[in-house]
This record gives sequence, structure tokens and C-alpha cells, in this order.
Amino acid sequence: MINLNFKILDISGLHARPASKLVAFANKFQSDIFIHIDKASINCKSIMGVLSLGLSQGETIMISISGDDEVEAAMELKQALLDLKVGREI
Repeated sequence: MINLNFKILDISGLHARPASKLVAFANKFQSDIFIHIDKASINCKSIMGVLSLGLSQGETIMISISGDDEVEAAMELKQALLDLKVGREI
């Protein structure tokens, strides 16, 4: 299992456009990918789940990735979040 920690920096938070791109990236992989905040965990492959979190600027999230392609998934998802300029790794 690989964990990535990110702080949301975008003033609009994780809104629809970057959320849909994040979900598209996650769906390219067989690994299980979840976003964790506080006590909530959602499947990163579900657009409704990601949007339901209502992530705002300043919030910290952990993304857990586990499966056969977890290393590749972690590298690509990390780069995707940076490219989308949604947040930064902490």
C-alpha cells in the first residue's frame, strides 16, 4: 500500500473539472484507490464520491493505493494532482 498526502491549494477546492480528471486517472488502474479525510473514505474511481467530499482550500487528504499496479498508479496520480494545480504533496 502506498499513501500520498496532499493539501488542497486551489481557491475553488477540488471542484468538478479537476475531480473528473482525477477520477479518469484513477480508473486507468486496477489498484484500489481511496481518498481519506477525517473519518470518511471514498473510492477515487467514483465521481459522485469525490464530489460528495466537498474538498475546500486548505484541507488535507490522504490517497491510499493498493494493488498490482500501485507504484505506477501512485506516480501518475501524484503527477496528475500537481499538473491540475489542485494541491501540493505534504
